[in-house]
Amino acid sequence: MLNKFLATLFLATFVFANEPVAQNEANTTVKQIQEQIIQEKLDIEQKELEEKKQKELEEQQQKELNMQHLAHINILKEKIKKSNLEFKNNILLKRYSNYVSYRKISTELALLKRSLKKNREISEEQTYQLHNKIRVKENELELIAEYKGSPIGGLINPPEIEKYENITNPFGIINALSHIKKLEDNKKQFKELESNISELTSKLDEELFVYLELFNLEQKDEYKERITFLDKEKKDFNMVLEIVSTTEEVYTRKIEQVILEIQNQISEQIQKILIIISIIFILSFLSFLVKLALKKYFSQNENYYMINKIINFTVVFLIIIILLFSYIDNVSYLVTILGFASAGIAIALKDWFMSIFGWMVIVTSGSIQVGDRIKVTRNGLEAVGDVLDISLFKITIREDITLTSYTVNRRTGRIFFIPNNYIFSEMIANYTHSGLRTVWDGIDIVITYDSNYKKAQKISRDILKHYSKGYTDITRKQLSKMRSKYQLRATGVEPRVFTFVESYGIVISGWYLTNSYAALQLRSTMSPEILDAFMKEDDIHIAYPTQQINMNKTDNHYGPSTGPRAKPAELEDI
Repeated sequence: MLNKFLATLFLATFVFANEPVAQNEANTTVKQIQEQIIQEKLDIEQKELEEKKQKELEEQQQKELNMQHLAHINILKEKIKKSNLEFKNNILLKRYSNYVSYRKISTELALLKRSLKKNREISEEQTYQLHNKIRVKENELELIAEYKGSPIGGLINPPEIEKYENITNPFGIINALSHIKKLEDNKKQFKELESNISELTSKLDEELFVYLELFNLEQKDEYKERITFLDKEKKDFNMVLEIVSTTEEVYTRKIEQVILEIQNQISEQIQKILIIISIIFILSFLSFLVKLALKKYFSQNENYYMINKIINFTVVFLIIIILLFSYIDNVSYLVTILGFASAGIAIALKDWFMSIFGWMVIVTSGSIQVGDRIKVTRNGLEAVGDVLDISLFKITIREDITLTSYTVNRRTGRIFFIPNNYIFSEMIANYTHSGLRTVWDGIDIVITYDSNYKKAQKISRDILKHYSKGYTDITRKQLSKMRSKYQLRATGVEPRVFTFVESYGIVISGWYLTNSYAALQLRSTMSPEILDAFMKEDDIHIAYPTQQINMNKTDNHYGPSTGPRAKPAELEDI
């Protein structure tokens, strides 16, 4: 443009020099050219100013863009940092690191073996070191062998479905429910594994995308390496996810099948339990009706207690038989077990078995029944009482006031528990066996040698007959009934009086039949009667331990005690 301006100026000067006529026109043209030059200069300055502003604007924009890139990079780095914190305690990634270590060690081991094979001319020391390194690597691989073909090790395989035993009894239902709970937990656990792998895969995708963005902003090698590792890791976990998803589907169906089979067996057992409970209820109800009916006929009979016991035993026995045949599939198997265990059981529970056997003997023989009065002797201890109960292991008696209580124990009213096996080793006396409700009791009174013992015998016999006549007739009838069961020879039931010469006098021993449950009462009634009768006679003298010294001559060799005596006053009956 400057060249054009100079050319125009030269041309105007030339025209002005050669043609004066055209001077005015030339001036006009120069003026126009000057104005044009000024305008063009202004335009140039304006354009340069605009270019400068545009450049400043572009620089400002570039600066802002760089600041935005930097902020975006920081945001991406924060995301990576947060992701690393989430992955820090992830068990799947820790297992994957073991998988990576296994592959790395495998590669190193292969290189060592290849090096050992190629370098055959190396020294023995180098060969020894290579062998040691190979051994170390093999040991390391053995420790993490479960990661040989799986990025997450043994977790890729679902928990084993344990074989369950068939439910054969009610207690098996508890085990079955526990087994179902365990299977449900295993299924839930494997389902959670699938969910965790899927979630981890999504997070790996997000982290990979973040690193790709970061690499686009900053071309660094560490980002490129991380992208390559994450891509490989994501592919491995995608493969694991496919395997686990397929396995989980099959595993779930298998568990549901097993649970359904167990539930069917539980349902069968519940039905069996309901049937057995119904049978037991029917047996109990029938036994209740039978006992209710028998109670009307045996309400005043002591045999009702034994009949009640027999009915209860029968019901319990039937229930045990029902339970055995319901829950023991192989009876011969039970017999075999009992055969092997019988020796140990017999030794450990000898007393129990003997008591059970004794109970069977007592019940079947009828030697002792509830309500009988018995006397038990054990290690010098004597106890007389009434039988309250005969259970499977013991006899329960209640001690009463008897002559034994008076002469031996000096206490009574206690409850004694006698093991049934004592009938085989100890003496048990029954005062009321086979309906016999009377026993012989005796009263001994000692008189002096000069007494009329024949008169004393007669007096004692008369008193005994008077008070025991009712018991004598009852005993005669009871003994007649017992002849059908036992061979009885001497069955005299009349009172008996015996005379014995002892060192301290003549013993008048009178024996009579009395009530087994009130022998002491009749004894305490007749003893004063006999004593009073003897005291009324002048020729009958009661003997008791005395000492006397005769200082004077006398014709009475027995002292003044044999003289006339005052009769004792009658005692009021309290």
